[in-house]
Amino acid sequence: MDDYAKKYQNIRLERKDGILELTVHSEGKSLVWTSNAHDELAYCFADVACDPENKVVIITGAGDSFCSEIDFSSFGLSTAIDWSQIIFEGQRLLNNLLDIEVPVIAAINGPATIHPEIPVLSNITIAADTTTFRDSPHFPSGIVPGDGAHVTWTHVLGPQRGRYFLLTGQELDAHQALDYGVVNEVLPAEQVLPRAREIAENIAAKPPLARRYTRVALTRELKRLMHEQLSLGLVHEALAALSL
Repeated sequence: MDDYAKKYQNIRLERKDGILELTVHSEGKSLVWTSNAHDELAYCFADVACDPENKVVIITGAGDSFCSEIDFSSFGLSTAIDWSQIIFEGQRLLNNLLDIEVPVIAAINGPATIHPEIPVLSNITIAADTTTFRDSPHFPSGIVPGDGAHVTWTHVLGPQRGRYFLLTGQELDAHQALDYGVVNEVLPAEQVLPRAREIAENIAAKPPLARRYTRVALTRELKRLMHEQLSLGLVHEALAALSL
């Protein structure tokens, strides 16, 4: 891990006994989604996926929210060339996450209203009782939710609830998300990361190939869906955004 542990500005990486904790942040505080954060996560997931010393991955955030702010100005999406780079990186963001071949646990520390599909795509999701989910930067802002939101939310919520969630800007609180099957457990914020670590330790004790190939089996359908729909969704997102 030495070659990538200090590589990323918006990601803190710490590993103990094969359990890698990946914490997203902006200067040590809750993550503000920027172009740099978008790109860093895509390539960090690739580094994590290629490291055989990782037995389990925990994804969490700093501060009181997982990610609830976005800096649109950092993207500069005014031309087709700008969008071509976003399409390139956007495919890698979720595909590289799904290419991690060990179980992934999300310890969601608070509101996840910007790219909440990232923690939701984990194998196990533990959420703080302060967590809310909303796809706020897309359709509510007049943008197509084509960068994986359209795949993720119709998958985890089901087609009818997923479409409603995306088209209305619906906000789910933690307990509603639990009822709908988006998360597995809801706990007080201070208990979320300890619980994720407890589960991770149990998984890390399993045989290496059992861990690896269980992850492969459990992500296969998601990878198929992303292969079929992600690039098309991103292109439609770009076309609609350029027409604004």
